[in-house]
Amino acid sequence: MNKKIGLREAISIGIGGMVGGGIFAVLGLAVSLGKGGTPISFLVAGIIALITSYSYVKLSLSYPDRGGTVKFINQGFGKGVFSGGINNLLWISYIIMLSLYASAFGSYAPNLLALTSSRVLDYHIYLSAIVVFATIINYYSIKVVGVIESYAVGIKLVILISFVFIGAYGLFGNPNIDQLSVANWESPLRLVTAGMVIFVAYEGFELIANAAPDIINPLKNIPKAYYYSVIFVIILYIVIAIITVGSLPFSGIATAKDYVLAEAAKPMLGKTGFIIITIAALISTFSAINASLYGGSRVNYEIGEDDELPHQFTSKLWNHPVGLLVTTAATLILANALNLESISTAGSVGFLLIFAMVNYVGLKLSKDIKGKKLIPFLGFILSLIAMIVLIIQQYSANKIGVLVSIGIITACFVMEFIYKKTEKRSTETNVQ
Repeated sequence: MNKKIGLREAISIGIGGMVGGGIFAVLGLAVSLGKGGTPISFLVAGIIALITSYSYVKLSLSYPDRGGTVKFINQGFGKGVFSGGINNLLWISYIIMLSLYASAFGSYAPNLLALTSSRVLDYHIYLSAIVVFATIINYYSIKVVGVIESYAVGIKLVILISFVFIGAYGLFGNPNIDQLSVANWESPLRLVTAGMVIFVAYEGFELIANAAPDIINPLKNIPKAYYYSVIFVIILYIVIAIITVGSLPFSGIATAKDYVLAEAAKPMLGKTGFIIITIAALISTFSAINASLYGGSRVNYEIGEDDELPHQFTSKLWNHPVGLLVTTAATLILANALNLESISTAGSVGFLLIFAMVNYVGLKLSKDIKGKKLIPFLGFILSLIAMIVLIIQQYSANKIGVLVSIGIITACFVMEFIYKKTEKRSTETNVQ
């Protein structure tokens, strides 16, 4: 029998999914694109996430299932090549998120070790080691994964909220606060692009859908869990962006782009602040890798069970689904092959397309789920426009990231088409 989840735990799942490694990984990237208008970029991305959460609320109430997004897509489109391609993209997007968190861990770890040791290894070694370590934990015990998550969410929130209060106080008298003025904002289109590149920092609220069957008093608690967690994280990210831009000169942010949150703690707390935020980043990215490995392999298993991927993914190796090993191998390849901006772009493009389709399902099934049509319609249009703007704007600055994104989406549908054709032939042969 599964343990029931209360409102507090449900909100923790949403906040923990969003405030994973994302903010530590993409904050510097957002500032490099949005400059003084970075808080606006986080607001734009947050609004799309909040609108999309409406569709998730209605679908979670009508179709509570541990498959979450996979279930919603199949409910809206039926089980075919299109739904299979979108669900494959969800699994691959988990792998991209894992790569993002691993890359962030690899960027923060050398800075901490440099304070205590003269010998610092290449960041590829750190990111690979942490993925392998998290995989071992996932194989060893799912219970350990849960324990790590429950402690990690608390630790990182305490540290980040402390950073917010101390940082807000530290802004008074800081000469860099002028960087927040409208004169230092990038163009509106570039601010939107910055928001879309770092959209991956918001995607984690969809994990609430997987827990929907276990949430007590769902009619009351499911909407609150989604809306409270998304609104809280929007405010948290905006304030963190304000403090970062107001604390460090743009040149300093550019130099420390991959670990800028730790650098932003220095003007307030010196080396101690740098160490504390670095430790928080390592805990957060590790816990995010841990949870996303479980979530990614679970999505992989669900897709295999729904006959949208080969059933071999549901088979077991050493008493665990083989999908975990495949997810780990793909993460290691992607994290070591691409830079942070390319990984972030690919992840954002993937999730914007997935969220566009979930909003479309919310619109299509609005009568069945007793929902409004306007909100999912807005979510569908905004997600698609945001994805297109991101692809167009990033094509000149980050061509590899865009090509990887388009290549991944295409591969997901081609893979599903080939699999369905092969299965059909196999079925026909067996009947004959």
